[in-house]
Amino acid sequence: MERGCEENRRQLADGFRRCRDAFTAIGDETGQVLLLALLESDLSGIRVGEIAQKAHLTRPSVSRHLKVLREAGIVAMRREGTKHYYYLSADETRWREIVDLVNRIYLSIQHIGVPSEEEKQ
Repeated sequence: MERGCEENRRQLADGFRRCRDAFTAIGDETGQVLLLALLESDLSGIRVGEIAQKAHLTRPSVSRHLKVLREAGIVAMRREGTKHYYYLSADETRWREIVDLVNRIYLSIQHIGVPSEEEKQ
């Protein structure tokens, strides 16, 4: 049993390390506003100017925060010539990794306080 707990702790630590930038980016209030604007857009993506209008922010602020979100693996971008379109994608970003980490934490928490078979005897 201890080996399983040790492995779980190692996987949690690895998950936290891999997702650290993503959690930081998601925790930023302006980043959250941009994520909400992207969630309201169509899946093909929207440009900085459109995001700025939806979020009631300046274009430079939106660009700066989008850069952080992209570097954290939270937002994807595609280019069409000189135009950049930003969007959310389950396949091209860290969202699956974040969900897996949160699920692992949740499952670990469920086991706290539940006695093992050995402890019941």
